[in-house]
Amino acid sequence: MTANQAEYPVQMMSRTLGVSRSGFYAYHSRPPSDRQVADATLTDRIATIYEASKQTYGVPRIHAELADEGVHVGRKRIEQLMKAKGLRGVSRRKFVVTTERNPHARPASDLVDRNFYADAPNWLWVADITFVPTWTGFLYMAVVLDAF
Repeated sequence: MTANQAEYPVQMMSRTLGVSRSGFYAYHSRPPSDRQVADATLTDRIATIYEASKQTYGVPRIHAELADEGVHVGRKRIEQLMKAKGLRGVSRRKFVVTTERNPHARPASDLVDRNFYADAPNWLWVADITFVPTWTGFLYMAVVLDAF
C-alpha cells in the first residue's frame, strides 16, 4: 500500500484489500519486532562473511562460519536473508550442454501415448540416458527397462 499511496488513496486501498485504515497506520508507527531486529543483525553478519570471502561463499559455508562463531541459525533462514539482500555464492561447477535440439527437426512421435503400463513381459520397453560427472570427464549411463 505504501508504494501506491501516490496514485490511490489509503482509504480505497484498505477497503479493496480488506484491511483497516487504522491498522495500516499502526503498522507504520510500531517499532520493529524482535525477529526483524535479529534478522537485520544477522544479515549484517552474513554480508560481512560474504565480503570477507571475496563474494564467493554460499549458504553452506556461511552457515558453517556462523556455527563456528557460536551463532546457531537454520540454513533456510540464511538462504532467505541472502536472497533478500541479493547475495549469491559462486559455483565452480561448469554447466555442460549434453544435447542440442535441432529447432527444425520434427519431435519423435509418442508411440505409447504416455501409457507406461504393460500387461505382459516384452510388450513395452522404456529407456533413458543421463550423464554422471567425474574427475576425468563425463560418463554416460543408459538404462533400458521392461515396463512389465
